Amino acid sequence: MTPAMDRSFRRVAADGRQHPLDRAIVAEAPIAIEINGLGYAVMMATPADLEDFATGFALSERIVDTVAEIVAIDQHATPQGQIVRLAVAPARAMAVADRVRRRTSDSSCGLCGMDSLDAIHRALPRVPTTTATAPAIFTALKAMRDHQPLNRATGAAHAAMLCAPDGTIRQAREDVGRHNAFDKLIGAMARAGCGWDGGFALLSSRCSYELVEKAALAACPMLVTVSAATDLALARAASCGLTLVHVARDDAVLFSDPAR
Repeated sequence: MTPAMDRSFRRVAADGRQHPLDRAIVAEAPIAIEINGLGYAVMMATPADLEDFATGFALSERIVDTVAEIVAIDQHATPQGQIVRLAVAPARAMAVADRVRRRTSDSSCGLCGMDSLDAIHRALPRVPTTTATAPAIFTALKAMRDHQPLNRATGAAHAAMLCAPDGTIRQAREDVGRHNAFDKLIGAMARAGCGWDGGFALLSSRCSYELVEKAALAACPMLVTVSAATDLALARAASCGLTLVHVARDDAVLFSDPAR
C-alpha cells in the first residue's frame, strides 16, 4: 500500500461553479504490532516505514531499552491491514507478556498499557543539554516544507524531523498521526545508530504529554513543535530537563527552557 493515492472529487465553489478534481489522499490503515507472538497493539497509521515505526513504538512504550534488544523484525500484509512482528530478547519476554495482560488501550496515545494514575507521572530520564540556539530553529523551520513530500501532496500528514545543532534537517518521517511520525523518526534513528548530537526534534504538531515522553525516552535534548504545548507537557519537560520550544513560527518561537 502506498502512503498516498489519487481520488476523484467534485469541487464546488462559493459562487456555485463546479468542476471535477483529482487530489492525492493520505493512506490510513490498521497496523498490528505483535511482540514474541503476542498481539500488543493495533494503531491507525500511514503504511510506510513500518519497521521504523514498530522500533520507535517499542522504545517509546519501554518494551525495550535499546534497539539491540530487538532481535528480529518483519512485516506481513493482509487484506485487513499490516502486521509487524517483533522478537525481543529473552530477558524482556516476561515483561512483555505482563504488559499484554495489563493493557487497557489499543492506541498510540502515550497511555498504552498503564493501569494506574501514578503511572502517568512515572520518572523520566534526564536528557542531555542542547547546543542549538534560536537561529538554528528558524533555519529548520524555513526548510521544513522541503522535507514533507507526503504533506505537500495531501495536506494531511504530520512530520517529525531530526535537526543538527545548526538547524540542518538530517532525517524526517511522515505519518497521518503525529505520535506515529515521531515514533518512526525515533525508530529510524535507533536502527541507523544515529544520535541527536546536540541537535533537536522538530514536529509539525502541537506539543502534548506523550510527545514529551517520547522525546525524553529517546534522549532528545530539545523538542520544537509548530503549535502550542499543554500544561502537562510543560511540567513533564521541566521534570527531565527537556528544553521545549513551541508555537514555532518563522518570525518567533516560545522557549520553555528549564535551565533558565
